Amino acid sequence: MMNHPNMPPETPDANDLPPHTTLQGQLTRLLQSLGSDDADSVTGVFGAWPELVGESVAAHVQPVRLDRATLVVEVDDPSWATELRFLEASLCAKLSSFTTTPVTRLEVRVKRR
Repeated sequence: MMNHPNMPPETPDANDLPPHTTLQGQLTRLLQSLGSDDADSVTGVFGAWPELVGESVAAHVQPVRLDRATLVVEVDDPSWATELRFLEASLCAKLSSFTTTPVTRLEVRVKRR
């Protein structure tokens, strides 16, 4: 189809583009180059965090980074670090359902005040 000289060129549908030329594809490439999981996994875990862990946990625990099979989280109090150690196995199993790479470990950091 020929465009009229005064009309902007047609924009291809994002579904017709090769994966490396879409924003999602670029984000996945960037995350993988940083040693992280793909964009779908990262957005799944980070975007659904309150639903995955519950509102009460999400108020005190924030995901920081998904680094291969390890989810790095930051807690606002050392007592939450202890609590997460008890919940680690069940939480990892639940998180794994939202990623393409299973989450097998939590790395817990206490936020500095």
